[in-house]
Amino acid sequence: MIPIIFVMPVVQLVILVYAANLEMKEINMLIINNDGSSISRRLSEKFSSSPFFNVSFGNSAKEANSLMKKDKADIILTIPNNFEKKLIKEKSADIQLLFNAVNGTKAAVANGYCRNIIFNFNKNIIINSPKLITEPLNYKQINIINRFWYNPQLDYKIYMSTGILVILITIVSMFLSSMNLVREKETGTIEQINVTPIKKFHFIAGKLIPFLIISLFELAFGLTIAKFLFNLPVLGSLPLLFSFAGIYLTVMLGIGLFISTVTETQQQAMFIAFFFYLIFIMMSGIFTPAESMPEWAQKVNYLNPVYWFMRVIRMILLKGSGFAQIKTEFFVLTGYGITILSLAVWRYRKTG
Repeated sequence: MIPIIFVMPVVQLVILVYAANLEMKEINMLIINNDGSSISRRLSEKFSSSPFFNVSFGNSAKEANSLMKKDKADIILTIPNNFEKKLIKEKSADIQLLFNAVNGTKAAVANGYCRNIIFNFNKNIIINSPKLITEPLNYKQINIINRFWYNPQLDYKIYMSTGILVILITIVSMFLSSMNLVREKETGTIEQINVTPIKKFHFIAGKLIPFLIISLFELAFGLTIAKFLFNLPVLGSLPLLFSFAGIYLTVMLGIGLFISTVTETQQQAMFIAFFFYLIFIMMSGIFTPAESMPEWAQKVNYLNPVYWFMRVIRMILLKGSGFAQIKTEFFVLTGYGITILSLAVWRYRKTG
């Protein structure tokens, strides 16, 4: 128990926050410049100077395709012959970008980087090249200044650390509670408890409250680490966060206790808990927005307590949301908790 409480938060926060990162900074790009003009070289330099790409140059499409098949090239940029001449004469020209989309997420992010670089390059050459200027005032009048709310530096560690905190307390609450009652069955001490005059809800409460306190301590410990290591902002109310966390943990502990009432061995309880845990985490929105899932999956996700708490912890910590903004999640999880605890008490068979 002690290593789970103290060692696991440190290890998971330090490793997972850095590892589970969708910021791509080592994208291998191969450029085939068949034009050799000054404009095509400037386009190549735009990619070479970007911190996201490792740029190398090739001579043929066959060589480039071979490297991509060997996973040594993530993107192939081909600049055709007469690129500059066509751009000056026809005011437009084509280039080819080929992405290795085995990793769809990496390809989508890399595509966004490339589009942004090409857009800025296109804007600059129109403004700076006299032969391409048609209406210069139209370009000079537009000045875009970006402002990002809640995470101004776009630091992915801030986004991920909140999600990892949810995973931490979910592991402690769901897994430990699901195996605790089953251990009583395996060791035979459950029979001694059953002959005592305590009621079923007393027994379930006794199994729930200690793990609830441990999980809340785990959350506080994880928040402290995230604050010192990643400078995690705490814009909202901590009492509100811990109050909502108490409701969420009651739900997860209730699920764990319900699992333990329908299983006979710790192995059974562990496999069932792991099955639901994987579904809950993958559909929670920790890596990608839950809103991007199919409509039917979003409706199923309403039964996922991790999804609701993942939303709330980010709203409170990063946006400073109050109760008025999270009341829907509050009432959903409250109803969820009452239901699952009632099922756990009902399913527990107290026989002498």
